[in-house]
Amino acid sequence: MAIKSTVFKANLSIADIEHGYYADHNFTLARHPSETDERMMVRLAALALNAHALQTVCEGNGLLAFGAGLSDPEDPDVSLRDYTGRPRLWIEVGLPEDRPLAKACGKADQVVVYAYQSSAEIWWQAIQGKLSRLRNLTVWRMSTASSQALAAMAQRSMQLQATVQDGQLMLSDASTSVEVACEKLMP
Repeated sequence: MAIKSTVFKANLSIADIEHGYYADHNFTLARHPSETDERMMVRLAALALNAHALQTVCEGNGLLAFGAGLSDPEDPDVSLRDYTGRPRLWIEVGLPEDRPLAKACGKADQVVVYAYQSSAEIWWQAIQGKLSRLRNLTVWRMSTASSQALAAMAQRSMQLQATVQDGQLMLSDASTSVEVACEKLMP
């Protein structure tokens, strides 16, 4: 018998001061059996950092959602689609390979990667040259301390506040605040 995904509920209040985006979102996250709390929470942080695109890119006429993630490698971890179904934003977390990223860049207007884990520097050194031709790709490196602190916040039911200011994310619940530090690697 196959192990089923674990369901998490997140009520996320986003205050993106930088982009003037303020909204409450309710999400259901299905954590694949092989996905860690760290990866799931990085997906949530990536969504919070890019939620403003719902307004700035789609003028409010789109759907911001979690993808199938590890269950389907052809599906982004987070996506923004306009109401025609066109993928406007494709977000991947982790250390993806160059070919799936090139394929994603062919499908979506913008592709963003949030690399995390201690091996992200090694991954970046190996893949950087292969990704340089992808003009609609942005790569961020999330600090290991940030991703691990996010993992500690994972609960089956979460009430979270996300504040984005000066390119930084502060994610908080009733007892914990995590400053998510990201370094832009590309472009």
